Amino acid sequence: MNSAQQSSPTLNVLVVGNGGREHALAWRLRQSPSVATVYVAPGNGGTARDARLVSLPQLSATDVVGIRQWAQANSIGLVVVGPEAPLAAGLVDELRAHGVPVFGPTQAAAQLESSKAFSKAFMARHGIPTAAYDTFTDAALAHAYIDRMGAPIVVKADGLAAGKGVVVAMTLAEAHEAVDFMLGSDESGNKFGVQHNAGGARVVIEEFLQGEEASFIVVCDGTTVLPLATSQDHKRLLDADQGPNTGGMGAYSPAPVVTPAIHDRAMQEVILPTVAGMAADGIPYSGFLYAGLMITPDGAVKTLEFNCRMGDPETQPIMMRLQSDLAAVLLDAAHQRLAGTELSWDSRCALGVVLAADGYPLTPRKGDAITALPVDTPDAVVFHAGTTLVDDTLQTSGGRVLCATALGDSVKDAQSRAYALVDQVTFAGMQFRKDIGFRAL
Repeated sequence: MNSAQQSSPTLNVLVVGNGGREHALAWRLRQSPSVATVYVAPGNGGTARDARLVSLPQLSATDVVGIRQWAQANSIGLVVVGPEAPLAAGLVDELRAHGVPVFGPTQAAAQLESSKAFSKAFMARHGIPTAAYDTFTDAALAHAYIDRMGAPIVVKADGLAAGKGVVVAMTLAEAHEAVDFMLGSDESGNKFGVQHNAGGARVVIEEFLQGEEASFIVVCDGTTVLPLATSQDHKRLLDADQGPNTGGMGAYSPAPVVTPAIHDRAMQEVILPTVAGMAADGIPYSGFLYAGLMITPDGAVKTLEFNCRMGDPETQPIMMRLQSDLAAVLLDAAHQRLAGTELSWDSRCALGVVLAADGYPLTPRKGDAITALPVDTPDAVVFHAGTTLVDDTLQTSGGRVLCATALGDSVKDAQSRAYALVDQVTFAGMQFRKDIGFRAL
């Protein structure tokens, strides 16, 4: 690989974001032999405490011009954009326009995530399997549609919602309430903190699909697609998939539900047609592409959603298992030269348990001191998400605070090792699921 043939580390990398996904990406990038320094903007308490990383708290992830100027002034050879908001704000477009190598989709391509309506229309146009749906800006019409279709039914906010803008309504009352929250005109009517797209509030209402979910994430350079290890997220807050939807309470890799046959169907029916369809529409897609899939009982694959980034918390176990030079791979992708690249993986399983703040997902409490943490090892790492350093004291600063992640010879072994890490973490109000990985046991 061209970029891996350097004799000494000279590549400076900037990771944009402040979550657990970005901490895990930075952690793996720092191990690349081609990398001299990894910066994280703005970073979090974990990246600030890691002597091998440089946090840039003065830079906001959505300060498009500020990040571009800083990258130019500091000889950044690769920018990796982690979260969805800077993608939707056009950070990739700004960097490319000024010749800064960047891995991530353009603002237009990121509509696959930033607009559920765009995404569903794209899938319908290109024959990509997904749930039947309709789109509404008028609450009365949305309510009438729900009454006509019945429950269970799924209600999705059209804009960015940090993984929380989806309500799987098991009753008509829940569905109607979700519509009122998402299409409400005042602050109380936007309970999920959705960033509305042009044209204001909009919801996508779609059929409820039965089956088992899996996260299928690939690296794209516009034409070539490189699948990452499979994984499975746990969206519900409570054990046994009970409670409200969250951004994700834990994940593990690989996911047994993605058999070789399912993997082939996902590539042939979802991923490759999506990349080809985006190119045909004049919006070539490069970056991480995440397809949330539903594997139905009869083995069919349906697309629940697209994300234009790595999943969180799927990134943490996937990065634990990756053995290839991540910086070299992403630099090659940024320069449209992925063809012929293969990834190598640790044969062991990895499992991550999210430790969330009191009140998560709707009203997470911030400012609690994190008073105990285990020491990281190569096979067991507590990745930081919603943390910040205040006068050398680590505090909670978001809903999902940490992700205790470990490798093991089996899912059960990885699970027991991850929960051994959890036992060594202390902060007030800490909540977590006790059954991450249960579907694979």
